[in-house]
Amino acid sequence: MTEQYGQRALSIIIVSYNTRELTLDCLRSLHAQTDRSLYELIVVDNCSSDGSADAIAHEFPDARLVRSPANLGFAGANNVAAREATGTYLLLLNPDTVVLDRAVERLLAFAQRTPDAGIWGGRTQFADGRLNPASCWAKPGAWSLFCIATGLAKVFRTTTLFNPEAFGGWDRSTERQVDIVSGCFLMLRRELWESLGGFDPAFFMYGEEADLCLRAGAQGVRPRVTPDATIIHYGGASEKARADKLVRLFRAKRLLFERHLTPASRWWCTRMLDVWVWTRLSGAMIARMLGRGTAAWKTWAHVRSQSREWHGPLQPGDSR
Repeated sequence: MTEQYGQRALSIIIVSYNTRELTLDCLRSLHAQTDRSLYELIVVDNCSSDGSADAIAHEFPDARLVRSPANLGFAGANNVAAREATGTYLLLLNPDTVVLDRAVERLLAFAQRTPDAGIWGGRTQFADGRLNPASCWAKPGAWSLFCIATGLAKVFRTTTLFNPEAFGGWDRSTERQVDIVSGCFLMLRRELWESLGGFDPAFFMYGEEADLCLRAGAQGVRPRVTPDATIIHYGGASEKARADKLVRLFRAKRLLFERHLTPASRWWCTRMLDVWVWTRLSGAMIARMLGRGTAAWKTWAHVRSQSREWHGPLQPGDSR
């Protein structure tokens, strides 16, 4: 396969930030489950404080390690790594993943078999084998944001009608065209990445892969996923504080709305973010009154108190 392209077929990019043990486990699984002749490995350490960079350099001296002097975010760090890449394809792989059953090779074979898709992803599961549905998404819209904000998507999560953004009811056991492939396990040709200019640096963390896929979709790319390539994805390992994570997420969603929705849908979806916060905060307040703990109430109260962070003017780089 390497000879077919006259170079490494794959450049695998992993961005690590304070996930030392998870990153090492990810790299071990990658080496164990993937033909080493197929890929070059580029790891960007985003100025971790847990010794990640030294541990990676010690155990995986064949990796091209980029020690960033600052936290560039997911988008910025991937852009740095991609400039170093020489493979025909790029594979973005999260550090909190474990490669199963030759998943990378299977995803590459899928990409070669369905070249018109342009962007490819696989199936993700949790460590206990349960489906992690966050491997792909539909484009956000007015109805999907209403369902999420009001809690309908959570109550009726197995129905496409009320959970359309997460393809409710689909267990990811079949191949399917999707709008967005998760950046935890995303493959595309390097030439497409370069034509799109990589990730938009305005997205510091969250939303960057959605923006990339939607921009690609506007050019006729039709992302596709396969159940044949399956990995474990723990999710959220590099950002422990849920309240701060939600503020970042809401900010990224606002930016995504501005870039990809019509003015009417943009206005509605932004209002739905407020509804989302108030419904969760109200539920948490009731739970608190019933003596069921205060953690959720504190989380959503913090998100509400930081509303200026995701309601304010959107400037380049402000999604951080």
